[in-house]
Amino acid sequence: MTPAAIADLIFTAFDAYSRRFRAIPGLAKGAFEKRDWTGSVALSRERIRVYSTYAQNAADDIRACLPDAAEDEALWAQMRDLYVETIRGRYAADIAYAFLNSTRRMISMGQWRAVDYSYGRASGERRPRPEDRVQIFTRIPFAGEVTAVEIERIFDVPGLNAPFRDRVGDAAKVAARINDRVGGRHPHGFEGAFEIVEAGFYRNRGAYIVGRIRLTDSLVPMAIALLNDENGVYVDAVLLSPETLHYVFSTTLANFHVTLAHYHELADFLHEIIPARAHPMQYSTIGYHHTGKVAVMGDINRHHRDTGERFDHAVGPRGTVAIAFSAPSSRLVLKVIRDHPTENYKWGEFAGIDHVMGKYRQVHEINRSGSMLDNVIYSNVTLPRSYFDIDVLETLLEYAGENVALRGSDVLFKHLIVQIKLTPLPVFLATASQEDAERAISSLGRCIKNNAAANIFNKDLDGRNYGVGYSQKVYLFDYDAVEPLTDIKVRTNEDRIDGDEEVPDWFFEEGTIFLPEEIELHLRIEDPGLRRVFRDKHGEILSVEYWERMQRAHWDGRIPVIETYPDECRL
Repeated sequence: MTPAAIADLIFTAFDAYSRRFRAIPGLAKGAFEKRDWTGSVALSRERIRVYSTYAQNAADDIRACLPDAAEDEALWAQMRDLYVETIRGRYAADIAYAFLNSTRRMISMGQWRAVDYSYGRASGERRPRPEDRVQIFTRIPFAGEVTAVEIERIFDVPGLNAPFRDRVGDAAKVAARINDRVGGRHPHGFEGAFEIVEAGFYRNRGAYIVGRIRLTDSLVPMAIALLNDENGVYVDAVLLSPETLHYVFSTTLANFHVTLAHYHELADFLHEIIPARAHPMQYSTIGYHHTGKVAVMGDINRHHRDTGERFDHAVGPRGTVAIAFSAPSSRLVLKVIRDHPTENYKWGEFAGIDHVMGKYRQVHEINRSGSMLDNVIYSNVTLPRSYFDIDVLETLLEYAGENVALRGSDVLFKHLIVQIKLTPLPVFLATASQEDAERAISSLGRCIKNNAAANIFNKDLDGRNYGVGYSQKVYLFDYDAVEPLTDIKVRTNEDRIDGDEEVPDWFFEEGTIFLPEEIELHLRIEDPGLRRVFRDKHGEILSVEYWERMQRAHWDGRIPVIETYPDECRL
């Protein structure tokens, strides 16, 4: 098999992947129009896996023809030059180059061989030049006040092929909300223009129209949340702040399907209206994970270059299964799975690194319900040895030697997990005001409920596995103990009589047993006032009935509602 044949095979596989990937948002639009919620969830799963599927097929074909292909550096160098010439000048050259590296990574899987996570020689094609940038929004001006007429024009932008149940009425309500929340701050004149992305944003049961309100002195982000029931499409909420959009576009939720091909311009647009979110994460939000992975690695390198900070142990208790490390002012934390858990491991025999990595990959592929961090997972990636504090490097080499090795001036990771940095819940509560602590405890309950709605159960309901992030929202970030909720056996001891010394029947059952009445004990909520807040807000999750009801919903194929924006945003 010649270098030219390999280059052609990989590009053909990339082209097939690209066509399927670009088709899925249109199918998601159709699923929303037809209220096919099961189909919508299936499309989300396919879109996450489609890249790896096509890259793996290409890798298998190459390995079948050339079993030793991974070892032939000269062959790969020639093939890479030919491939780069093929993709040069294409809009998606960055993804095409990542696809090349992914294919080689899969050929080399199981070997300690570093593979590039960059745009390489295609870097000049990574982003459109300013003169080549495409305007991705429709401009709709208004003066004096916003009227239903402008809002109806906004409703037309995504081209929905489904009737509104009260189009005129909803338009009037949206206009009134904008005039109240935005126009009210401009009593001496309210004029400007809506800039609406020429696409629909689809996820699970919902659709969004996204844009911004450009005023003479400010820019207001905006999203209109749509739902579709048997009576037609209707507006459920209007979001008018960076904070609310930050949550809706969080990588803790399933990715959006966006019916727009110009992903670089879209990522830039989203970063302009949600500046608190790191730019690389904007790519992941819209489903371009591999572009996001390269951008995240670029951020890690750029942060070290700009600050000179070294990686040290992450703040909070040391992990039983993972070793976490971070630079002090970085927004990212990196994790490596230990060869063996520490002595206080709770779950009997350790199933191994591959089993734990499977849990992290599973979380990456599901709807994370707004309450679980996404994982950027790298294989065979290197970081310079100079980035590391000596203590954390020695810890990694001693306790994660199956995943970490020195290669000259570099540290090679067989598997590396990157997440957004959170403040561990116990660390946050130790210094938080009463108001902030109560807000976090309330968010903790919503986190557990949202995970249940996504059929996720964290059998290690320990407060140390949860962290506090943006706007004091709480997220689950450790996944070695996650299981499908439908696999859990919900039992109780509340029907036992005090002094009853007989062993409960559930004690002899196999599988994971969960006693809801023990949640507070495991979460380590020591303050009585905070326990009271938890019970007042979320007392139902201490009951067997709640968990069995959620299980029945999943068994029956019903998708429980997941909160994706605050109630005050709803019309």
